[in-house]
Amino acid sequence: MQFCDECGSMMHTEGDTWVCRSCENKESRDSQAEAAMTTQDGQRDDGTPAVADATQGSTETMQESCPADDCDSNRAYSEIMPKPGGSYEVRLFTCVECGHKWRES
Repeated sequence: MQFCDECGSMMHTEGDTWVCRSCENKESRDSQAEAAMTTQDGQRDDGTPAVADATQGSTETMQESCPADDCDSNRAYSEIMPKPGGSYEVRLFTCVECGHKWRES
């Protein structure tokens, strides 16, 4: 892949020349530089790495009062979930008795 020195757009090839579709800049192709470029054929895809969730399948509970009006349980399962964007995490609770779910405030 080659980027235009003039405008920064991605260039395409026309014979032995790189041509910018945005500003029409042209550059000679360099076979040695192109040989060093990595293609998708040369890359290895191991798939998405597995991420372990320490709370998945957990039967441990913690002392946390259920906020549901009709429940007076003080035990809940908890799990930590990442917020979109990865800026921080939030703790989610599920009541052992009634199954009500809430998050830490």
